Amino acid sequence: MQPGAALFVSDLHLSPDAPATAARFLSFLSGTARTAGSLTILGDLFDYWAGDDDLADPFNTRIIGALRNLSDAGVTIFFMAGNRDLLIGAGFADVAGLTLLPDPCIRNIHGVKTLLSHGDTLCTDDADYQRFRCMVRDPAWQTRFLARPLSERKAEIAALRQRSQDEKKVKPLAIMDVNPDSVIAILRQYAAQALIHGHTHRQGQHTHLVDSRACQRWVLGDWHADRGETLSCDANGWHFIT
Repeated sequence: MQPGAALFVSDLHLSPDAPATAARFLSFLSGTARTAGSLTILGDLFDYWAGDDDLADPFNTRIIGALRNLSDAGVTIFFMAGNRDLLIGAGFADVAGLTLLPDPCIRNIHGVKTLLSHGDTLCTDDADYQRFRCMVRDPAWQTRFLARPLSERKAEIAALRQRSQDEKKVKPLAIMDVNPDSVIAILRQYAAQALIHGHTHRQGQHTHLVDSRACQRWVLGDWHADRGETLSCDANGWHFIT
């Protein structure tokens, strides 16, 4: 990895229930990430986030402190909400020292016009999920939900997570992946040369032909105790590092 590279990660699903994964990420923040120019987290940093009034939770404080230390060391940190941590807001961004990004957004990555997304909007074959996503992304719904006591929110999130796990057991794998036509449509809409996203946990590199243009799609993988892949982008090329 070249010094000053742009690094991208997603789907860490950090939780006190997975201490080894958290330790791996903390080691990454205090090691590899220190030589980067920027770090972009494309969603699902946490397994769930109940609201910015949970900043004082000991586990959350530890992760936030490590992000702040990286930011204070001069590495620019960007964050885009995923489906698990969509309630992260300005309070979190302020204490962690990072910048919130809309989904999707365009950035110039070493001369490449690049579209960034968490990736769940591209899974358009899963109609039930898209309806649910529209509901929980609605500002009015979020205002009502955040007005409830923190303990109630956590219990509701736990129930939703369990329901999601149960539904995944019976859903065809294909509908939980991105729809190729949706990928081409969004690359065309933003006239992007590349797309980076997560969500599907299917790390890889793909080429899509968009109006005779060859566009690259980089899919970020999820993190575990023994695996945490990062996409590194610099002037010499793009590649995954461990």
